[in-house]
Amino acid sequence: MRRTLILLTVAAVAVTAAGCSGGEPAAAPSSAAPSAAAAPSTSSPSASGPLTLGLPSDASAAAAQAGLPMLGEEKLAVHYHAHLDVIVDGSAMTVPAGIGIDQQRHKIAPLHTHEPDGVVHIESATDVPFTLGQLFTAWGHPISTTSIGAFGVPQGEQLRVYRNGTLQTGDPAKLVFKAHDEIVVWVGPADAKPTIPADYAFPAGE
Repeated sequence: MRRTLILLTVAAVAVTAAGCSGGEPAAAPSSAAPSAAAAPSTSSPSASGPLTLGLPSDASAAAAQAGLPMLGEEKLAVHYHAHLDVIVDGSAMTVPAGIGIDQQRHKIAPLHTHEPDGVVHIESATDVPFTLGQLFTAWGHPISTTSIGAFGVPQGEQLRVYRNGTLQTGDPAKLVFKAHDEIVVWVGPADAKPTIPADYAFPAGE
């Protein structure tokens, strides 16, 4: 009985723990089709803390909305990383672990996060573009020039996106990730001139 419980526990966490390993999930995926993802939780920034964005209740459904396939294992023919910071009214928001990972079905999207450190993993069988919009949609909070999911940009403020310290124009959802990008989604006063990080110290091998 003890051995059975240990094996079940290992299987439940295998997808997240196997980050960048390319190994198969420990258990067979469920055959259940993904349903429409319920809206994840959103906590607006306040004096008590920064903006927080929860994960979707159905990761596979959210990935489908983002146009991302859900796979039984990580594909490493194309493998690189970028980093995402989200700063709202001067406070850094946590980019959570588990974006694009369906723990229940043991599935993983080629665009995902393993740790709450903002590192975005791109692990794909083919060299196709992956976008900021896909990441936020898989997160459950589609991004536009005026909102991040249910969070609307307050009057008198702007949502800006910076790549490696340079302001990007146009639809933020269309920004394509490139290897070792430092992407900053910033929300603040329209007349502000914020100091934005231009790079990120990726660990050796990433």
